[in-house]
Amino acid sequence: MNQEKTKLIKITAPPISEQHKINDYINKITEKFGTLLGKAQDQIELLKERRTALISAAVTGKIDVRNFK
Repeated sequence: MNQEKTKLIKITAPPISEQHKINDYINKITEKFGTLLGKAQDQIELLKERRTALISAAVTGKIDVRNFK
């Protein structure tokens, strides 16, 4: 494969207007995923804090976990 053969390869691409629409759609979806990822990370941090608080309460005797099932 050389440059002469590479120049002969034909590729298809959608019109510029359609490329812009595709780009806008991808950007919108990417933004939604970013928002969801941020919310998921916030929830993970909250759950970590609650787990720590629950363990602390169990260790200090503030809650009774002896008969917990």
